[in-house]
Amino acid sequence: MTVDSRTQGAGVAAQSDKDRVIIFDTTLRDGEQSPGATMTFEEKLEVADLLDQMGVDVIEAGFPIASEGDFKAVSEIARQAKRAVIAGLARAIPADIARAGEAVRHAKRPRIHTFVSTSPIHLQHQMRKSQEEVLEIVVATVTQARNLVDDVEWSGMDATRTPIDFLARCVEAAIKAGATTINLPDTVGYATPEEYCAMFKAVRERVPNADKAIFSVHCHNDLGLAVANSLAGLQGGARQIECTINGIGERAGNAALEEVVMAMKVRADVLPYATNIDATMLTRASKLVAAATSFPVQFNKAIVGKNAFAHESGIHQDGMLKDASTYEIMRPEDVGLKSSSLVMGKHSGRHAFRKKLEELGYQLSDNAFQDAFERFKALADKKKHVYDEDIEALIDDQVSRSQEYIRVEALTVIAGTGGPQKATITLSMEGKHITKEATGDGPVDATFNAIKGAVPHEANLQLFQVKAVTEGTDAQADVSVRLEEDGRSFTGRGTDTDTMVAAARAYVGALNKLLARRAAKPNILAAS
Repeated sequence: MTVDSRTQGAGVAAQSDKDRVIIFDTTLRDGEQSPGATMTFEEKLEVADLLDQMGVDVIEAGFPIASEGDFKAVSEIARQAKRAVIAGLARAIPADIARAGEAVRHAKRPRIHTFVSTSPIHLQHQMRKSQEEVLEIVVATVTQARNLVDDVEWSGMDATRTPIDFLARCVEAAIKAGATTINLPDTVGYATPEEYCAMFKAVRERVPNADKAIFSVHCHNDLGLAVANSLAGLQGGARQIECTINGIGERAGNAALEEVVMAMKVRADVLPYATNIDATMLTRASKLVAAATSFPVQFNKAIVGKNAFAHESGIHQDGMLKDASTYEIMRPEDVGLKSSSLVMGKHSGRHAFRKKLEELGYQLSDNAFQDAFERFKALADKKKHVYDEDIEALIDDQVSRSQEYIRVEALTVIAGTGGPQKATITLSMEGKHITKEATGDGPVDATFNAIKGAVPHEANLQLFQVKAVTEGTDAQADVSVRLEEDGRSFTGRGTDTDTMVAAARAYVGALNKLLARRAAKPNILAAS
């Protein structure tokens, strides 16, 4: 019998319940705090549903007191969650805790996560409280939260810069007041793995009631140590990891869920811990969050990056052809990625195209398949090779366009140094066609001005981002546009080999989401 060395770590004896690690995902809360990463209500529900499906134990759905939108999202996620604990974050303020309790009350397994600063630098410059005052706050707020739900998590913000004696006093008080989970976060990404591990060991040794709570890690990546610190925390006795998909979050981000999960899976020989995560869904989750936030995943990102399982060097290719374990410590299939790529082109037929869609995880109706096939053939006429990423972008764009109020029918752009840039666009709206012409400071500005002329609105452009789906001058452009109206953001994407067409589709896509969120659909034709 042959053994694939890429999965040898899994051969360690089954872990006991004591060594099972709880995965606490905070993509929808800390992840969304990344500047520019705001998600719509619908996008949050979609991400939460996938996290629930993939086995995430605790989903921190948001910060209910932050806004009415956050409250509604947390409440709806709490109602819809099938398995996961749903947590709402709350500052150590009575109104915050009450709001969080109200938001999660419909969950099958509700949790309130409350936090207060403990480090001298935070107490002196931000809170302006004494240690004794902070201890009183810990007891009062944890008690309030425990009166609302049975599952209460308490966090000592900036724990890694807090004197160990005071941190231990806070932890003991929180557990005595009813906290069931104790989180000691590396809030500013300051700790090293050795220090973080030692902190957990010291606190658990000093606190007499430490055995009555689960300890948790929450690490930021300011020094690039978030994953290493999280795993070190496990070795110090923690059994919950707080993390995000793609590692998004404040500043340099959080520990990446996919990285901590696969580190434990591949290196079970030195990290003898188990999780409930279905690792084959990691790539899908990464792509969903990247699309919802318009935060692209760097090509060399561990586990889910485009190049994570790519080999270009001749030496590496030779080794891979002889035995994949020479240069891969994981199988692509383990994280939901296909091991091979079928190159598609203009000579490919319907059967091959349908098989490729099935390999990529798409199931389309006959009409949707026919539409996708025709668009694929049109794309294949423009490109020498059509890659998996091209097809995924094509299908994703088709799905987003299937629920449109507005559709781009035609676009002509005049650009160059000889005169003003001008765009003429024809939009289909409610069965009618409207054509508008506009000038602008460049072809993109002219295109967007023409759309505004056809559909007057006051939304502000927050983001315009262009990237190539694949390499080469014939690559499709993948454009993201984010519009803001009344404090809410709406993101649209468009793909086409013509960058201006992709830009127009992305802008209209964001505009469609904006219109869908209004209380009543406006008479957009009357305003035109």
